[in-house]
Amino acid sequence: MARLLVKFQRYFRRKPIRFFMLIALYLTAGSLVFLHASFTGEPRVSENAPGANDGTSGRTEHQHLGTLQLSREFKELPEPLTTARRYGSWFKSPSKDTILGRNNPGDYGGTWSRALKGRNIREKEEDKAKYIGCYVDNIHRRALRGVSFFDYKKMTLFRCQDNCAERGYLFAGLEFGAECYCGHKIQAANVSDVECNMQCKGEKNNICGGVNRLSIYRLELAQESARRYGSAIFRGCFRRPENVSVALLASRVMKNMSVDRCVDFCTGKEYPLAALAGSWCHCGFPTSLFTLHEREDEQLCAQKCSGEEFESCGNSKYFIVYQTQVQDNRCMDRRFLTTRVKQFIALASFPGAGNTWARHLIELATGFYTGSYYFDGSLYNKGFKGERDHWRSGRTICIKTHESGQKEIEAFDSAILLIRNPYKALMAEFNRKYGGHIGFASHAHWKGKEWPEFVKNYAPWWATHTIDWLKYGKNVLVVHFEDLKRDLFVQLKRMVSLLGIVVLEDRLLCVEGQKDGNFKRSGLRKLEYDPYTPEMRKMIGGYIKTVDSALKLRNLTGVPADYYPR
Repeated sequence: MARLLVKFQRYFRRKPIRFFMLIALYLTAGSLVFLHASFTGEPRVSENAPGANDGTSGRTEHQHLGTLQLSREFKELPEPLTTARRYGSWFKSPSKDTILGRNNPGDYGGTWSRALKGRNIREKEEDKAKYIGCYVDNIHRRALRGVSFFDYKKMTLFRCQDNCAERGYLFAGLEFGAECYCGHKIQAANVSDVECNMQCKGEKNNICGGVNRLSIYRLELAQESARRYGSAIFRGCFRRPENVSVALLASRVMKNMSVDRCVDFCTGKEYPLAALAGSWCHCGFPTSLFTLHEREDEQLCAQKCSGEEFESCGNSKYFIVYQTQVQDNRCMDRRFLTTRVKQFIALASFPGAGNTWARHLIELATGFYTGSYYFDGSLYNKGFKGERDHWRSGRTICIKTHESGQKEIEAFDSAILLIRNPYKALMAEFNRKYGGHIGFASHAHWKGKEWPEFVKNYAPWWATHTIDWLKYGKNVLVVHFEDLKRDLFVQLKRMVSLLGIVVLEDRLLCVEGQKDGNFKRSGLRKLEYDPYTPEMRKMIGGYIKTVDSALKLRNLTGVPADYYPR
């Protein structure tokens, strides 16, 4: 055997070209076998494969998308809001395996199969949307009143159509080459196609509307079931408003009442709220007459629906409320300041403390763009138009900054200081640093040297950032991220007051219903282990005590109790 091996080596040493040819043939054969296996062994995907999204707000959502599944192309978009049903006490809870989306042996469900199915459907059905025409659009009264998103760099026809189809909408409209709007019906006048004259930012050979003009497509493949109630969100049980006909503008009696039927009715009427009261279905907006701020015990609404025995439909005194797919356009218009300001207001925070989300809320509440001390192209591309302005341009309502030096702080005349639990903020910034605005750091980064080094360098900054702004800042309003999430209406009202803007209460209520922006990180990839070592916790705990003392020294509320590890 040894002699045969020696002869084999001598043979190829004399003729090296033959050796390389043999290697090439071997690799080619392996590639062909792999390709053959990938085509013939592709897993079969169930038509009803479940998908579950758990957002950072903590709610559980069950996604109903019919045959259209979440495509890989939209990973950067916010997770679609999906129906979260509330069942009466007579309904048996689903099994743990069902909730977690586990499948039986041999079932190729889960994330991979859903992505695979989404890819296959895209390839087969990409050209099925039908062009309807060019329509007038208005920022105060949108032609399509569903979900919207912007991308000033990569917008294409199919990205918009696919995004709207996944959420069950009938129509998709593109505007200004980069803006996508979804809706169930068109509420605008048709104009000549020549007025839609702007190329898509992501594909120069297609038209994506124009200035205040929408190129609208009908999505022929939208499933009827998904189209009706695919994105309804459970808001809770609420006491009947004093004057129902004024508080909720549309109503209908339904003999076979169900959540689906009421949500379908209100969606068709273009209202963002559907309130079920026994056999009555009411529709409207959140207003001062029906704020949705005081939730009642759900048992007060636990009356079976006549059309669906496992659902609660409320009663004459307590309403079950769902939020429909319809976008509340009372707070969606944004523009630059018409008069340039000379007083500069900072929106200051440690990285990862929710600054981008706070900017989204402020823009909705005030109607004006926010600026930035930096320039982030990805934020600009997603609709933060103030990102391109120099921070001293005077055209924006406030300026995002993470700076903590005395000179930089004293350049601002007042500030909103956003503080977040350091354990959460550090993890959020680490994910952003290694995974992008809504991405995630890899397992290798968490387990490698990057994470310990990051905590060592960034944890002290979390403390010094707050202390420096309290020391050098002028007219500083402290807002805790956790308070903003828990009591958005009150905290946002405080923030807007510092900005010197008078905002109607109805607009703030509108913001509550549209609070999730395009940069909400999904909870699908939460770590299954605690990345903080005892040494890290001891160090961070010391910084928390330092910040707590600094706040109390200025007669401010200290840090929330949940900042301290349990």
